[in-house]
Amino acid sequence: MLAPTPASPESVGMSKAGLDRIEAHLKRRYIDQGRFPGTQTLVYRRGKVVHQAVQGFADVERKAPVKDDTIFRIYSMTKPITSVAFMMLFEEGRVALDEPVAKYIPQWKDLGVFAGGTAPNFLTRPVSRPMLIVDLLRHTSGLTYGIQQRSNVDAAYREKKIGGVEIVGSLDTMIEELASIPLEFSPGEAWNYSVSTDVVGYLVGRISGQPFEQFLQERIFNPLGMKDTAFHVPKEKAHRFAACYSADVKTSSFKLQDDPATSPFLAPPTFVSGGGGLCSTAADYLTFCRALINGGEVGGVRLLGPKTLRLMTSNHLPGGLYLPALSRSMFSESTYDGIGFGLGFGVNMDPARTLLPGSAGEYYWGGAASTAFWIDPAEELIAIFMTQVLPSSAYPVRRELRTLVYSAITDSNL
Repeated sequence: MLAPTPASPESVGMSKAGLDRIEAHLKRRYIDQGRFPGTQTLVYRRGKVVHQAVQGFADVERKAPVKDDTIFRIYSMTKPITSVAFMMLFEEGRVALDEPVAKYIPQWKDLGVFAGGTAPNFLTRPVSRPMLIVDLLRHTSGLTYGIQQRSNVDAAYREKKIGGVEIVGSLDTMIEELASIPLEFSPGEAWNYSVSTDVVGYLVGRISGQPFEQFLQERIFNPLGMKDTAFHVPKEKAHRFAACYSADVKTSSFKLQDDPATSPFLAPPTFVSGGGGLCSTAADYLTFCRALINGGEVGGVRLLGPKTLRLMTSNHLPGGLYLPALSRSMFSESTYDGIGFGLGFGVNMDPARTLLPGSAGEYYWGGAASTAFWIDPAEELIAIFMTQVLPSSAYPVRRELRTLVYSAITDSNL
């Protein structure tokens, strides 16, 4: 896949001075203050890369600088890729969004909703309706993450190490374990950030008849030339792998969380997480985003049709509501009013309610280590941000980046 042509910001209706403010802001507010080790930003508009910058360290302990080809843990930025993979099977007529999940996971047929008790002696009530595949893609399934730390159901996930930082077993064992844990709520009644996309990855493998990771490699990564995107970092690329840090907000500092020399990401995982297991580069992720902004195709490789993408980036929340009205999550990669949720993406439905510049129809997501991306079809814009600091909620960097990037537009399509 040919890399996109670089161009001056002014040639596509953006200001170089405005874009240069991004790195100045990140350096002043985050790197110089000891909050982030280093950053990478990339802005693409109207088919051209108009801003690409790196600064600081990918590995502070070894004084290794961030470079254009640094490999990052993208965590939940895996979710859009997994969702696209599933919708490729949808386009082939092999699965429908309104099918019950129990058709493919029969051991979940009798899952109930939490009514009381603790594991393994839960009290449950029947669901109002069966869990549908669309519930998995839009996080209305009733599943959860142990990191929510809100209920006895979350606690059961932590006990069994389901969906946490320390993950054991495989996709198959996760499915079996979830059969013994009740749902947080009846499917479709609320939104809760969860292991739903890991289940989508399991279904990709089940429906396609090949391992999930093999499907991604053969159907997405190889055709698009995403040579640095995988569920582990091979030995020959380990020198490009960033360290991951955890934030201490009180002291404006960070500490080493995952050393790239000893990271579990250096070996193929037993649990292949479609919800958060991939490592990638800004260049590779841009290739994926280019396919999306171009209606599902880039460089002659088509992943999806434009109508399917339009379906994916519509608001699928019940009643057409926004996330604040339905969310039960203590943590997610979106906290804005005016935001709906599609099939694998947050979707900006009402920019005024977000209190941020943006466009209706813009879609996005982020990762636990503060990585982020968004795609704005109306402005023909893609923005990608990479760093490695957990958790993503530590600092408001994503809100700041939106303001900085949109401020640099001088020739709006709207």
